[in-house]
Amino acid sequence: MNGAVVGRAPLSREYADRIGAHGYAPDAYSAVKVVGELLGR
Repeated sequence: MNGAVVGRAPLSREYADRIGAHGYAPDAYSAVKVVGELLGR
């Protein structure tokens, strides 16, 4: 699976949606959770 997870300032959930990112996280800890969900874990 290829994809992108973006986050942190100055990005927003709206920007992530607009560019077609597979996920958005406001911080690194949350990013790990998002990637886990994307991988079905």
